[in-house]
Amino acid sequence: MRVHFIAIGGSAMHNLALALEHKGYQITGSDDIIFEPSKSRLEAKGLLPQEFGWFPEKIDTTLDAVILGMHAKEDNPELLKAQELGITIYSYPEFLYEQSKHKTRVVIGGSHGKTTITSMILHVLNYHDRPVDFMVGAQLEGFDRMVHLTEENDFIVLEGDEYLSSPIDRRPKFHLYQPNIALLSGIAWDHINVFPTFENYVEQFQIFVDGIVKGGSITYNSEDATVEKVVEASENAIRKLSYHTPEYAVVNGETLLETPEGPMPIEVFGKHNLSNLAGAKWICQNMGIDEDDFYEAIATFKGASKRLEKIAEGKSSVAYKDFAHSPSKVAATTKAVKEQYPNRKLIACLELHTYSSFNPEFLKEYKRALDAADIAVVFYLPESVAIKKLDAVSSEQIKTAFERNDLEIQTNASEFSDYVKSQSFDNSVLLLMSSGNYGGLDLAEVKALIES
Repeated sequence: MRVHFIAIGGSAMHNLALALEHKGYQITGSDDIIFEPSKSRLEAKGLLPQEFGWFPEKIDTTLDAVILGMHAKEDNPELLKAQELGITIYSYPEFLYEQSKHKTRVVIGGSHGKTTITSMILHVLNYHDRPVDFMVGAQLEGFDRMVHLTEENDFIVLEGDEYLSSPIDRRPKFHLYQPNIALLSGIAWDHINVFPTFENYVEQFQIFVDGIVKGGSITYNSEDATVEKVVEASENAIRKLSYHTPEYAVVNGETLLETPEGPMPIEVFGKHNLSNLAGAKWICQNMGIDEDDFYEAIATFKGASKRLEKIAEGKSSVAYKDFAHSPSKVAATTKAVKEQYPNRKLIACLELHTYSSFNPEFLKEYKRALDAADIAVVFYLPESVAIKKLDAVSSEQIKTAFERNDLEIQTNASEFSDYVKSQSFDNSVLLLMSSGNYGGLDLAEVKALIES
């Protein structure tokens, strides 16, 4: 098959391109800009476009399909040419469904935890040499790509994102997968530029649950009241299996999970990650992994990339970075780190840079999200607000939203860098939270300070 990618450089898109190249497809693609690591990974397989930009002449009737990424616009010249020629155009999730419609589809959904849960499941299956197809939103240790597709594997494990499918398909991605086995980890309002009300956002998860194949199952977090309400209200003819946070203890900075064989040390920590683990266990059991084998494998799971990732450790200090940026994730991550290191000073730095986080109404969702930190810092760039064509946000608005008067507000990248590097890291934990890059903060310099 010949497949062309419009916007091949995205994190998800380039991984799908690599997966199809590995499967034997002929791949071409275009993009107006491609960053690392996508650039090097595409180049290594001969898939990097020779020049950046959009070239309608790349689109002709010898193509079997075009895959359209979210980075492209509705008036993209390559898209218009494909439409004119009547070439089959897929969104990313549409194509994944097309590749897996004869497989058992396992879809992990939720506002938070889905990447970690998907990663845990894949780690366990890989540990026990159970080959499956998959798509996950983070690079995993022991895996070459974030997407793997075959003809022969019976199962595919998909991280079910609720964001839009493509510029011309406004359905959430996870509506397209039609799972046989599904999980719902939590619901906390996000993506307000697309789902302007909480009710509208929750409705997407109702559609997800109602879209599970009849006779299938939903494994759900019973500790989330909204999740429980959505699942219990569904009249879909499916099995409903609840899970909750298992018993655990933190002893001398080590998390011990209670198992039928007694306490077992694990590499991940925090109540939210223990909840994720419980969900992953039930999915793995639905896929034929017994409980003992699950525990043996999960003991070696170190976490998904950018999810509570340890970046430095010294004699009395440690630093983590985390993808957390939405209110529920920020609160859960901050509490988890403080619980793991109760006797150390916690310096928590959060970068605000998403569309939602600058909305005055949504800002209120951050109420007390940083309470577990001893020193709490919020960093944002006013120019980021301007680029998104939003009204300016004041420091007072942010302090009021977080309900923390001693909140440190930083609005300049170099001053934020100086502030972080000026901290005393003796007997402390530095936690950096963002889906961005902290204004270009040099993490190598931070690492050197922590380890000195």
